[in-house]
Amino acid sequence: MSKYQENQLFIYNTLNRKKELFQPLNPPHVGLYVCGPTVYGDTHLGHARPAVTFDLLFRYLKHLGYKVRYVRNITDVGHLESDADEGEDKILKKARLEHVEPMEVVQYYLNRYHESMKALNILSPSIEPLASGHIIEQQAMAEEILSKGYAYESNGSVYFDVLKYNRKYHYGKLSGRVLEDLISNAQSPGRTDEKKNSVDFALWKKAGPSHIMRWPSKWGEGFPGWHLECSAMSRKYLGMQFDIHGGGMDLMFPHHECEIAQSVAASGSDAVRYWMHNNMVTINGQKMGKSLGNFVTLEELFTGSHKLLDKSYSPGTIKFFILQAHYGSTLDFSNEALGAAEKGLVRLMGAVKALDRIEPGAAGSFNILEFEKKAYRAMNDDLGSPVLIAHLFDTARFINSALSGKDSVTAADLDKLRSLLRLFVFDILGLEEKGDREMGDLAAKLVDLLLNIRLEVKNNKNFELSDRIRNELTGFGIVVKDKKDGFEWEMKE
Repeated sequence: MSKYQENQLFIYNTLNRKKELFQPLNPPHVGLYVCGPTVYGDTHLGHARPAVTFDLLFRYLKHLGYKVRYVRNITDVGHLESDADEGEDKILKKARLEHVEPMEVVQYYLNRYHESMKALNILSPSIEPLASGHIIEQQAMAEEILSKGYAYESNGSVYFDVLKYNRKYHYGKLSGRVLEDLISNAQSPGRTDEKKNSVDFALWKKAGPSHIMRWPSKWGEGFPGWHLECSAMSRKYLGMQFDIHGGGMDLMFPHHECEIAQSVAASGSDAVRYWMHNNMVTINGQKMGKSLGNFVTLEELFTGSHKLLDKSYSPGTIKFFILQAHYGSTLDFSNEALGAAEKGLVRLMGAVKALDRIEPGAAGSFNILEFEKKAYRAMNDDLGSPVLIAHLFDTARFINSALSGKDSVTAADLDKLRSLLRLFVFDILGLEEKGDREMGDLAAKLVDLLLNIRLEVKNNKNFELSDRIRNELTGFGIVVKDKKDGFEWEMKE
Protein backbone atom coordinates (compact mmCIF):
# COMPACT_ATOMS: atom_id res chain seq x y z
CA MET A 1 0.00 0.00 0.00
CA SER A 2 1.36 3.44 -0.96
CA LYS A 3 1.86 6.09 1.69
CA TYR A 4 -0.74 8.31 0.01
CA GLN A 5 -3.24 5.50 0.62
CA GLU A 6 -2.14 5.13 4.24
CA ASN A 7 -2.16 8.86 5.00
CA GLN A 8 -5.16 11.15 4.80
CA LEU A 9 -3.88 14.59 3.81
CA PHE A 10 -6.21 17.48 4.60
CA ILE A 11 -5.58 20.88 3.02
CA TYR A 12 -7.39 24.18 3.49
CA ASN A 13 -9.28 24.90 0.29
CA THR A 14 -9.59 28.68 0.00
CA LEU A 15 -12.45 28.30 -2.46
CA ASN A 16 -14.65 26.44 0.03
CA ARG A 17 -13.09 28.05 3.12
CA LYS A 18 -12.52 24.78 4.96
CA LYS A 19 -10.09 21.91 5.33
CA GLU A 20 -10.80 19.13 2.88
CA LEU A 21 -9.44 15.64 2.34
CA PHE A 22 -7.12 15.77 -0.64
CA GLN A 23 -8.41 13.47 -3.37
CA PRO A 24 -6.64 14.00 -6.70
CA LEU A 25 -8.44 13.55 -9.98
CA ASN A 26 -6.21 10.78 -11.26
CA PRO A 27 -4.16 9.22 -8.44
CA PRO A 28 -1.27 8.78 -8.10
CA HIS A 29 -0.85 11.69 -10.55
CA VAL A 30 -1.16 15.23 -9.16
CA GLY A 31 -1.25 18.51 -11.08
CA LEU A 32 0.13 21.46 -9.09
CA TYR A 33 0.31 25.01 -10.44
CA VAL A 34 1.91 27.86 -8.47
CA CYS A 35 2.19 31.51 -9.42
CA GLY A 36 5.88 32.38 -9.66
CA PRO A 37 7.55 35.79 -9.57
CA THR A 38 7.31 38.81 -11.84
CA VAL A 39 10.98 39.20 -12.72
CA TYR A 40 11.77 42.89 -12.52
CA GLY A 41 13.58 43.07 -9.16
CA ASP A 42 15.48 41.10 -6.53
CA THR A 43 13.78 38.29 -4.62
CA HIS A 44 12.62 39.43 -1.20
CA LEU A 45 11.37 37.60 1.88
CA GLY A 46 7.78 37.90 0.68
CA HIS A 47 8.72 35.98 -2.49
CA ALA A 48 10.52 33.34 -0.45
CA ARG A 49 7.42 32.38 1.52
CA PRO A 50 5.35 30.88 -1.34
CA ALA A 51 8.50 29.20 -2.66
CA VAL A 52 9.09 27.51 0.73
CA THR A 53 5.38 26.75 1.24
CA PHE A 54 4.84 24.97 -2.04
CA ASP A 55 8.24 23.31 -1.91
CA LEU A 56 7.01 21.75 1.34
CA LEU A 57 3.81 20.60 -0.39
CA PHE A 58 5.75 19.29 -3.40
CA ARG A 59 8.16 17.36 -1.19
CA TYR A 60 5.42 15.86 0.97
CA LEU A 61 3.23 14.82 -1.95
CA LYS A 62 6.23 13.11 -3.55
CA HIS A 63 7.09 11.38 -0.24
CA LEU A 64 3.54 10.06 -0.04
CA GLY A 65 4.10 8.43 -3.43
CA TYR A 66 2.26 10.82 -5.72
CA LYS A 67 3.65 11.55 -9.18
CA VAL A 68 3.56 15.34 -9.15
CA ARG A 69 3.76 17.63 -12.16
CA TYR A 70 4.66 20.95 -10.56
CA VAL A 71 4.29 23.97 -12.84
CA ARG A 72 5.57 27.35 -11.62
CA ASN A 73 5.15 30.21 -14.09
CA ILE A 74 7.38 33.22 -14.63
CA THR A 75 5.65 36.52 -15.43
CA ASP A 76 7.84 38.39 -17.90
CA VAL A 77 5.22 40.41 -19.79
CA GLY A 78 1.86 42.06 -19.28
CA HIS A 79 2.12 42.94 -15.59
CA LEU A 80 1.05 46.59 -15.47
CA GLU A 81 1.48 48.89 -12.49
CA SER A 82 -2.27 48.94 -11.86
CA ASP A 83 -4.77 46.10 -11.55
CA ALA A 84 -7.09 48.32 -13.62
CA ASP A 85 -5.01 47.60 -16.78
CA GLU A 86 -3.35 50.97 -16.57
CA GLY A 87 0.15 52.29 -16.09
CA GLU A 88 3.49 51.13 -17.41
CA ASP A 89 4.64 47.53 -17.69
CA LYS A 90 6.91 46.95 -14.67
CA ILE A 91 9.60 45.22 -16.72
CA LEU A 92 9.57 47.94 -19.38
CA LYS A 93 9.90 50.58 -16.68
CA LYS A 94 12.92 48.81 -15.20
CA ALA A 95 14.49 48.39 -18.66
CA ARG A 96 14.07 52.10 -19.42
CA LEU A 97 15.61 53.12 -16.10
CA GLU A 98 18.61 50.81 -16.57
CA HIS A 99 18.99 51.45 -20.35
CA VAL A 100 18.79 47.77 -21.28
CA GLU A 101 16.49 45.52 -23.28
CA PRO A 102 13.41 44.22 -21.38
CA MET A 103 14.55 40.61 -21.76
CA GLU A 104 17.91 41.54 -20.23
CA VAL A 105 15.98 42.64 -17.15
CA VAL A 106 14.03 39.37 -17.19
CA GLN A 107 17.10 37.17 -17.57
CA TYR A 108 19.14 39.03 -14.94
CA TYR A 109 16.49 38.83 -12.23
CA LEU A 110 15.41 35.32 -13.22
CA ASN A 111 19.01 34.16 -12.75
CA ARG A 112 19.10 35.82 -9.33
CA TYR A 113 15.76 34.26 -8.40
CA HIS A 114 17.10 30.81 -9.27
CA GLU A 115 20.23 31.46 -7.22
CA SER A 116 18.08 32.39 -4.24
CA MET A 117 15.95 29.27 -4.66
CA LYS A 118 19.08 27.12 -4.78
CA ALA A 119 20.42 28.77 -1.62
CA LEU A 120 17.13 27.97 0.15
CA ASN A 121 17.29 24.37 -1.13
CA ILE A 122 14.02 24.75 -3.03
CA LEU A 123 13.40 21.92 -5.47
CA SER A 124 13.07 22.92 -9.12
CA PRO A 125 9.53 22.62 -10.53
CA SER A 126 8.73 20.08 -13.22
CA ILE A 127 8.04 22.89 -15.72
CA GLU A 128 8.79 26.63 -15.43
CA PRO A 129 7.05 28.32 -18.39
CA LEU A 130 7.48 31.99 -19.28
CA ALA A 131 4.48 34.09 -20.25
CA SER A 132 6.37 35.49 -23.25
CA GLY A 133 6.85 31.95 -24.58
CA HIS A 134 3.12 31.24 -24.63
CA ILE A 135 1.65 34.18 -26.55
CA ILE A 136 -0.09 31.90 -29.06
CA GLU A 137 -1.83 29.94 -26.29
CA GLN A 138 -2.99 33.17 -24.64
CA GLN A 139 -4.32 34.58 -27.91
CA ALA A 140 -6.17 31.31 -28.56
CA MET A 141 -7.81 31.41 -25.14
CA ALA A 142 -8.83 35.06 -25.62
CA GLU A 143 -10.45 34.09 -28.95
CA GLU A 144 -12.25 31.19 -27.24
CA ILE A 145 -13.68 33.50 -24.56
CA LEU A 146 -14.71 35.97 -27.27
CA SER A 147 -16.50 33.21 -29.18
CA LYS A 148 -18.43 32.25 -26.02
CA GLY A 149 -19.64 35.84 -25.68
CA TYR A 150 -17.85 36.73 -22.45
CA ALA A 151 -15.39 39.21 -23.96
CA TYR A 152 -15.45 42.09 -26.42
CA GLU A 153 -12.98 43.96 -28.61
CA SER A 154 -12.44 47.68 -28.10
CA ASN A 155 -9.89 49.83 -29.96
CA GLY A 156 -7.50 46.92 -30.52
CA SER A 157 -7.81 45.56 -26.97
CA VAL A 158 -9.91 42.63 -25.75
CA TYR A 159 -11.69 42.90 -22.41
CA PHE A 160 -13.46 40.31 -20.27
CA ASP A 161 -17.12 41.21 -19.68
CA VAL A 162 -17.42 40.72 -15.92
CA LEU A 163 -21.08 41.75 -15.63
CA LYS A 164 -22.21 39.37 -18.35
CA TYR A 165 -20.18 36.55 -16.81
CA ASN A 166 -21.67 37.25 -13.37
CA ARG A 167 -25.23 36.90 -14.70
CA LYS A 168 -24.64 33.18 -15.24
CA TYR A 169 -21.70 32.43 -12.94
CA HIS A 170 -20.35 33.97 -9.75
CA TYR A 171 -17.55 36.52 -9.99
CA GLY A 172 -16.04 36.86 -6.50
CA LYS A 173 -16.58 33.35 -5.17
CA LEU A 174 -12.90 32.84 -4.31
CA SER A 175 -12.15 36.18 -2.67
CA GLY A 176 -15.62 36.85 -1.26
CA ARG A 177 -15.85 40.16 -3.14
CA VAL A 178 -19.28 41.46 -4.10
CA LEU A 179 -19.46 42.76 -7.66
CA GLU A 180 -21.86 45.61 -6.82
CA ASP A 181 -19.43 46.83 -4.15
CA LEU A 182 -16.51 46.64 -6.59
CA ILE A 183 -18.40 48.78 -9.08
CA SER A 184 -19.54 51.35 -6.52
CA ASN A 185 -16.06 51.61 -4.98
CA ALA A 186 -14.27 52.00 -8.31
CA GLN A 187 -12.52 55.32 -8.88
CA SER A 188 -14.47 55.76 -12.13
CA PRO A 189 -17.55 53.51 -11.84
CA GLY A 190 -19.43 52.60 -14.99
CA ARG A 191 -18.26 52.74 -18.57
CA THR A 192 -14.75 54.01 -19.39
CA ASP A 193 -13.26 55.08 -22.72
CA GLU A 194 -12.54 51.49 -23.76
CA LYS A 195 -14.32 49.27 -21.25
CA LYS A 196 -18.03 48.66 -20.91
CA ASN A 197 -17.50 48.73 -17.16
CA SER A 198 -14.60 49.64 -14.90
CA VAL A 199 -14.44 46.11 -13.42
CA ASP A 200 -13.75 44.52 -16.82
CA PHE A 201 -10.15 43.36 -17.26
CA ALA A 202 -7.86 42.95 -20.25
CA LEU A 203 -7.31 39.66 -22.01
CA TRP A 204 -5.27 41.42 -24.70
CA LYS A 205 -3.99 44.98 -24.51
CA LYS A 206 -3.22 47.21 -27.49
CA ALA A 207 0.42 48.33 -27.40
CA GLY A 208 1.08 52.04 -27.41
CA PRO A 209 3.69 53.57 -29.75
CA SER A 210 6.48 53.33 -27.14
CA HIS A 211 5.63 49.85 -25.90
CA ILE A 212 8.56 47.57 -26.77
CA MET A 213 7.17 44.14 -25.83
CA ARG A 214 4.49 43.59 -28.46
CA TRP A 215 3.22 40.76 -30.63
CA PRO A 216 1.01 40.64 -33.74
CA SER A 217 -2.58 39.45 -33.34
CA LYS A 218 -5.89 39.57 -35.21
CA TRP A 219 -6.75 42.63 -33.08
CA GLY A 220 -3.50 44.44 -33.83
CA GLU A 221 -0.11 44.57 -32.13
CA GLY A 222 -0.28 44.22 -28.39
CA PHE A 223 0.48 42.04 -25.38
CA PRO A 224 -1.52 39.69 -23.11
CA GLY A 225 -3.25 40.74 -19.93
CA TRP A 226 -1.57 39.62 -16.72
CA HIS A 227 -4.29 37.16 -15.64
CA LEU A 228 -4.46 35.26 -18.92
CA GLU A 229 -1.03 33.62 -18.74
CA CYS A 230 -1.85 31.35 -15.79
CA SER A 231 -5.14 30.17 -17.28
CA ALA A 232 -3.50 29.41 -20.64
CA MET A 233 -0.34 27.76 -19.30
CA SER A 234 -2.04 25.68 -16.60
CA ARG A 235 -4.41 24.35 -19.27
CA LYS A 236 -1.52 23.56 -21.62
CA TYR A 237 0.53 21.61 -19.07
CA LEU A 238 -2.07 20.28 -16.61
CA GLY A 239 -5.24 19.95 -18.69
CA MET A 240 -8.73 21.41 -18.53
CA GLN A 241 -9.03 20.52 -14.84
CA PHE A 242 -6.24 19.94 -12.34
CA ASP A 243 -5.77 19.40 -8.63
CA ILE A 244 -4.07 22.29 -6.82
CA HIS A 245 -3.42 25.95 -7.62
CA GLY A 246 -1.22 27.84 -5.16
CA GLY A 247 0.11 31.32 -4.58
CA GLY A 248 0.31 34.18 -2.15
CA MET A 249 -2.83 35.52 -0.51
CA ASP A 250 -2.23 38.88 -2.21
CA LEU A 251 -2.97 37.18 -5.55
CA MET A 252 -6.41 35.98 -4.52
CA PHE A 253 -7.95 39.17 -5.90
CA PRO A 254 -7.92 40.15 -8.65
CA HIS A 255 -5.50 37.67 -10.20
CA HIS A 256 -6.89 34.32 -9.10
CA GLU A 257 -10.48 35.54 -9.23
CA CYS A 258 -9.92 36.53 -12.86
CA GLU A 259 -8.27 33.19 -13.59
CA ILE A 260 -11.39 31.39 -12.42
CA ALA A 261 -13.62 33.61 -14.55
CA GLN A 262 -11.47 33.09 -17.66
CA SER A 263 -11.35 29.30 -17.32
CA VAL A 264 -15.08 28.98 -16.57
CA ALA A 265 -16.00 31.31 -19.45
CA ALA A 266 -13.85 29.30 -21.86
CA SER A 267 -14.82 25.76 -20.82
CA GLY A 268 -17.99 26.10 -18.73
CA SER A 269 -16.45 24.56 -15.60
CA ASP A 270 -13.87 25.29 -12.90
CA ALA A 271 -10.31 24.32 -13.75
CA VAL A 272 -9.02 24.05 -10.16
CA ARG A 273 -10.23 21.72 -7.42
CA TYR A 274 -8.14 22.99 -4.47
CA TRP A 275 -6.95 26.58 -4.06
CA MET A 276 -4.13 27.08 -1.54
CA HIS A 277 -2.82 30.49 -0.43
CA ASN A 278 0.09 31.29 1.84
CA ASN A 279 -0.33 34.33 4.07
CA MET A 280 1.78 37.47 4.02
CA VAL A 281 5.14 38.38 5.52
CA THR A 282 4.74 41.56 7.56
CA ILE A 283 6.97 44.19 9.12
CA ASN A 284 5.42 45.87 12.14
CA GLY A 285 2.04 44.50 11.06
CA GLN A 286 2.28 45.89 7.50
CA LYS A 287 2.58 43.67 4.41
CA MET A 288 6.11 43.41 3.04
CA GLY A 289 6.24 44.32 -0.63
CA LYS A 290 7.98 46.26 -3.37
CA SER A 291 5.05 48.60 -3.84
CA LEU A 292 5.32 49.72 -0.21
CA GLY A 293 9.12 49.96 -0.23
CA ASN A 294 9.43 48.07 3.05
CA PHE A 295 10.89 44.83 1.76
CA VAL A 296 14.12 43.05 2.67
CA THR A 297 15.76 41.07 -0.14
CA LEU A 298 17.21 37.63 0.39
CA GLU A 299 20.65 38.92 -0.55
CA GLU A 300 20.35 41.57 2.18
CA LEU A 301 19.37 38.87 4.65
CA PHE A 302 22.28 36.66 3.63
CA THR A 303 24.77 39.55 3.90
CA GLY A 304 23.19 41.56 6.73
CA SER A 305 23.35 44.71 4.61
CA HIS A 306 19.81 46.03 5.24
CA LYS A 307 19.39 48.81 7.81
CA LEU A 308 16.74 46.79 9.68
CA LEU A 309 19.11 43.86 10.24
CA ASP A 310 21.43 43.43 13.22
CA LYS A 311 23.46 40.73 11.42
CA SER A 312 23.46 38.35 8.48
CA TYR A 313 21.42 35.13 8.46
CA SER A 314 22.09 31.90 6.59
CA PRO A 315 19.65 30.57 3.96
CA GLY A 316 18.91 27.66 6.29
CA THR A 317 17.91 30.08 9.05
CA ILE A 318 15.60 31.98 6.68
CA LYS A 319 13.92 28.77 5.57
CA PHE A 320 13.56 27.53 9.15
CA PHE A 321 12.11 30.92 10.16
CA ILE A 322 9.43 30.58 7.46
CA LEU A 323 8.64 26.94 8.33
CA GLN A 324 8.18 27.73 12.03
CA ALA A 325 4.92 29.51 11.18
CA HIS A 326 2.00 27.78 9.48
CA TYR A 327 1.74 28.85 5.86
CA GLY A 328 -1.78 30.16 6.43
CA SER A 329 -0.81 32.55 9.23
CA THR A 330 0.98 35.89 8.94
CA LEU A 331 4.73 35.86 9.49
CA ASP A 332 6.12 38.96 11.16
CA PHE A 333 9.71 39.89 10.42
CA SER A 334 12.04 40.87 13.27
CA ASN A 335 15.66 40.35 14.27
CA GLU A 336 14.46 38.64 17.45
CA ALA A 337 12.43 36.09 15.50
CA LEU A 338 15.29 35.45 13.07
CA GLY A 339 17.72 35.08 15.97
CA ALA A 340 15.43 32.57 17.67
CA ALA A 341 15.14 30.62 14.40
CA GLU A 342 18.92 30.59 14.09
CA LYS A 343 19.36 29.16 17.59
CA GLY A 344 16.59 26.65 17.02
CA LEU A 345 18.14 25.44 13.79
CA VAL A 346 21.55 24.97 15.42
CA ARG A 347 19.90 23.05 18.27
CA LEU A 348 18.00 20.80 15.87
CA MET A 349 21.00 20.10 13.65
CA GLY A 350 23.13 19.48 16.71
CA ALA A 351 20.64 16.88 17.90
CA VAL A 352 20.63 15.14 14.52
CA LYS A 353 24.42 15.02 14.57
CA ALA A 354 24.44 13.84 18.19
CA LEU A 355 22.65 10.64 17.18
CA ASP A 356 26.00 9.34 15.92
CA ARG A 357 27.48 9.73 19.42
CA ILE A 358 24.75 7.88 21.35
CA GLU A 359 25.60 4.43 22.63
CA PRO A 360 22.51 2.18 22.32
CA GLY A 361 21.26 0.42 25.43
CA ALA A 362 19.47 -2.83 26.20
CA ALA A 363 16.24 -0.96 26.93
CA GLY A 364 14.71 2.19 25.49
CA SER A 365 12.67 5.02 26.99
CA PHE A 366 11.65 6.74 23.73
CA ASN A 367 8.38 5.85 22.01
CA ILE A 368 9.57 5.87 18.42
CA LEU A 369 6.20 4.79 16.99
CA GLU A 370 4.41 7.60 18.79
CA PHE A 371 6.88 10.15 17.39
CA GLU A 372 6.37 8.83 13.87
CA LYS A 373 2.59 8.96 14.28
CA LYS A 374 2.69 12.55 15.60
CA ALA A 375 5.01 13.68 12.80
CA TYR A 376 2.74 12.34 10.05
CA ARG A 377 -0.35 13.65 11.84
CA ALA A 378 1.16 17.16 11.84
CA MET A 379 1.94 17.08 8.12
CA ASN A 380 -1.42 15.55 7.19
CA ASP A 381 -3.17 18.39 9.00
CA ASP A 382 -2.73 21.02 6.28
CA LEU A 383 1.10 20.86 6.23
CA GLY A 384 1.49 21.63 9.94
CA SER A 385 5.21 22.39 9.86
CA PRO A 386 5.20 24.30 13.22
CA VAL A 387 3.69 21.27 15.00
CA LEU A 388 6.15 18.95 13.26
CA ILE A 389 9.05 21.17 14.37
CA ALA A 390 7.73 21.12 17.96
CA HIS A 391 7.82 17.31 17.86
CA LEU A 392 11.34 17.44 16.45
CA PHE A 393 12.43 19.67 19.35
CA ASP A 394 10.88 17.19 21.81
CA THR A 395 12.97 14.52 20.13
CA ALA A 396 16.07 16.74 20.35
CA ARG A 397 15.54 17.00 24.12
CA PHE A 398 15.46 13.24 24.37
CA ILE A 399 18.62 12.93 22.26
CA ASN A 400 20.49 15.33 24.53
CA SER A 401 19.23 13.40 27.54
CA ALA A 402 20.32 10.09 26.02
CA LEU A 403 23.70 11.59 25.20
CA SER A 404 24.23 12.50 28.85
CA GLY A 405 23.15 9.03 30.00
CA LYS A 406 19.88 10.07 31.62
CA ASP A 407 17.82 8.19 29.02
CA SER A 408 18.51 5.27 26.75
CA VAL A 409 17.47 3.93 23.36
CA THR A 410 17.81 0.50 21.79
CA ALA A 411 19.94 -0.05 18.70
CA ALA A 412 16.85 -0.78 16.58
CA ASP A 413 15.06 2.36 17.76
CA LEU A 414 18.22 4.41 17.26
CA ASP A 415 18.38 3.33 13.61
CA LYS A 416 14.68 4.04 13.18
CA LEU A 417 15.03 7.46 14.83
CA ARG A 418 17.98 8.34 12.64
CA SER A 419 15.97 7.40 9.54
CA LEU A 420 12.89 9.38 10.64
CA LEU A 421 14.87 12.50 11.50
CA ARG A 422 16.61 12.46 8.14
CA LEU A 423 13.23 12.02 6.45
CA PHE A 424 11.41 14.87 8.20
CA VAL A 425 14.29 17.32 8.63
CA PHE A 426 16.05 16.92 5.29
CA ASP A 427 13.63 15.32 2.82
CA ILE A 428 10.30 16.89 3.84
CA LEU A 429 11.17 20.20 5.52
CA GLY A 430 13.96 20.56 2.97
CA LEU A 431 16.56 21.90 5.38
CA GLU A 432 20.00 21.77 3.80
CA GLU A 433 21.70 18.58 4.91
CA LYS A 434 25.24 19.47 3.92
CA GLY A 435 25.36 23.15 4.70
CA ASP A 436 23.37 23.15 7.91
CA ARG A 437 24.95 19.99 9.29
CA GLU A 438 28.34 21.54 8.62
CA MET A 439 27.10 24.68 10.36
CA GLY A 440 26.08 22.58 13.37
CA ASP A 441 29.45 20.79 13.38
CA LEU A 442 31.33 24.08 13.13
CA ALA A 443 29.26 25.63 15.91
CA ALA A 444 29.95 22.64 18.17
CA LYS A 445 33.69 22.84 17.46
CA LEU A 446 33.74 26.57 18.20
CA VAL A 447 31.92 26.06 21.51
CA ASP A 448 34.39 23.31 22.45
CA LEU A 449 37.30 25.60 21.52
CA LEU A 450 35.90 28.48 23.56
CA LEU A 451 35.26 26.28 26.59
CA ASN A 452 38.78 24.84 26.44
CA ILE A 453 40.11 28.41 26.42
CA ARG A 454 37.83 29.16 29.36
CA LEU A 455 39.26 26.15 31.18
CA GLU A 456 42.79 27.53 30.77
CA VAL A 457 41.61 30.99 31.87
CA LYS A 458 39.96 29.49 34.93
CA ASN A 459 43.08 27.49 35.85
CA ASN A 460 45.00 30.78 35.69
CA LYS A 461 42.46 32.14 38.22
CA ASN A 462 41.06 34.76 35.82
CA PHE A 463 37.58 34.13 37.13
CA GLU A 464 36.14 37.36 35.74
CA LEU A 465 36.92 36.36 32.14
CA SER A 466 35.87 32.77 32.85
CA ASP A 467 32.47 33.93 34.10
CA ARG A 468 32.12 36.32 31.16
CA ILE A 469 32.65 33.50 28.63
CA ARG A 470 30.13 31.31 30.44
CA ASN A 471 27.55 34.10 30.64
CA GLU A 472 27.95 34.97 26.96
CA LEU A 473 27.41 31.33 26.01
CA THR A 474 24.35 31.20 28.27
CA GLY A 475 22.97 34.15 26.33
CA PHE A 476 23.25 32.05 23.16
CA GLY A 477 21.28 29.25 24.79
CA ILE A 478 24.28 27.08 25.70
CA VAL A 479 24.23 25.52 29.18
CA VAL A 480 27.74 24.82 30.53
CA LYS A 481 28.27 22.21 33.26
CA ASP A 482 31.67 22.25 34.95
CA LYS A 483 33.07 18.85 35.95
CA LYS A 484 36.19 17.71 37.78
CA ASP A 485 37.78 16.48 34.57
CA GLY A 486 36.55 19.26 32.27
CA PHE A 487 33.09 20.35 31.16
CA GLU A 488 29.87 19.39 29.40
CA TRP A 489 27.51 21.63 27.46
CA GLU A 490 24.15 21.42 25.74
CA MET A 491 21.67 23.72 24.02
CA LYS A 492 18.89 24.73 26.39
CA GLU A 493 15.25 24.61 25.26
